[in-house]
Amino acid sequence: MKTLTWILVLTLATGSLAALADRKADEAACAEVKAKIRNIEARMRAGYTFAEGERYNEKLRELKAKRSKLCR
Repeated sequence: MKTLTWILVLTLATGSLAALADRKADEAACAEVKAKIRNIEARMRAGYTFAEGERYNEKLRELKAKRSKLCR
């Protein structure tokens, strides 16, 4: 019975650590996406051609969709 208890405790602890690691990875990915969005928005404020604007807007759409999934 004592062995079963320890197995259960270790299993739960391992799951908690994995969840914490996943959350940290999501936070890092979220921060990276936000930085890319800020970078593109800064470039757009500096001026751009029509073709560049199209590329910037497409990339912003992709990044904002990614941000909505990653950042909570």
